[in-house]
Amino acid sequence: MRKGYKDLLREAEAEITAVPVDEAIALAAAGEVLFVDLRDPREREREGSIPGAFSCPRGMLEFWIDPDSPYFKPVFGEGRRTVFFCASAWRSALATRTAQDMGLPAVSHLTGGFTAWKAAGGAVEEIGRKPPASTG
Repeated sequence: MRKGYKDLLREAEAEITAVPVDEAIALAAAGEVLFVDLRDPREREREGSIPGAFSCPRGMLEFWIDPDSPYFKPVFGEGRRTVFFCASAWRSALATRTAQDMGLPAVSHLTGGFTAWKAAGGAVEEIGRKPPASTG
């Protein structure tokens, strides 16, 4: 039987915790969680991000979470409560399930994603475009 993205989302949502946007705004104000922005750099530059959010493009998540990976990012080894988000909560639902399956403690995702965050009046940090790398 073939599974489509809607099936995968339903399965993920049945196993993960979602944080309502009003609760997420309060958590951000208290500095109690690590917010992880899964959107690609162009989305972040165009839309901004949650202030202080750690940027982890969705395609790198498994490699950055796994301490045995040469790409491991120490921020994922801190044991902090983590809230993933993307634009509309699809990528973040799947990422949360993956992170949970990989043993990352206290993971959840933002209901409605960054779109809901902005609509609820959550703070937005502008993300500047990085200058091209120097060739020498």
